[in-house]
Amino acid sequence: MPKDLTWDDADDIGIILSEKHPDLNPLEVRFTDLHRYVTELPEFKDDSKKSTEGKLESIQMAWHAEVLDRTQG
Repeated sequence: MPKDLTWDDADDIGIILSEKHPDLNPLEVRFTDLHRYVTELPEFKDDSKKSTEGKLESIQMAWHAEVLDRTQG
């Protein structure tokens, strides 16, 4: 059974977003769009209002790191 994700699961969310949006550069995604991408994930179970700029930035950096791992092997 998949784990329920919260705003504190930046690494897991970053992996999922890199799989769901392989053609996006995470560093070019606006935080409003990133918030929507996260809250639309079926695994995401946290309160959408609990996000902060810091949490979104952590997710964005985890997503970026995952993209780098995949593209630079």
